[in-house]
Amino acid sequence: MSEHGNHLLPPDWAFEFHGHLCPFMPLGYRMGRLAIAHLGVARERDHTLHVVCELGEGHPQTCLMDGIQVAAGATYGKTLIEKTFFGKLAATFWYPGKTPVRYALKASFLDAFGTQEFFAYRKRGVEPSAIPPEVTEKAIDWMLAQTDDDVFAVTERPDFHFAPPKGSFNKVLCSKCGEYVFERYVRIQDGKPVCIPCSGYGR
Repeated sequence: MSEHGNHLLPPDWAFEFHGHLCPFMPLGYRMGRLAIAHLGVARERDHTLHVVCELGEGHPQTCLMDGIQVAAGATYGKTLIEKTFFGKLAATFWYPGKTPVRYALKASFLDAFGTQEFFAYRKRGVEPSAIPPEVTEKAIDWMLAQTDDDVFAVTERPDFHFAPPKGSFNKVLCSKCGEYVFERYVRIQDGKPVCIPCSGYGR
């Protein structure tokens, strides 16, 4: 990849974590970096920043989400990122005391981006790891060369409200399977605690 955009590229370990070279993980990284800078916060180390992505399933651009996690530190394992399943390429970044901000990929950018040869391979069902690296790197370089204004629509969302669930270490043994279940997920059957799978209830 060319030198001009390397400051916006994820670290090498992020590509290893993601599993393949593709343009949407770096694009998510760029989005995450810009969003936390807009909020004036550092990359999340603990459990404060939350990201609500409007992504869904069955569209390859969900690689965006891994890049956001790498950049913002709002990881799935820390329960700091979630999907709305709207099937849109946008995310809202929330931090207490800050005005939430939504970053969305502009349609004009996506139309131009979609002309890259990389996407012709993907539409033929070729997995990213099987696409010639020079084709993928060209798409990444093109993305990095676009200005932030060309790529992102940025909207502050003072009306966006988010209430992080309160953490708890309390857990109970399921009376049927004998496995621990955290208390917020306990169901009661015949006066005894059961986990969701054993209960037959919906989540």
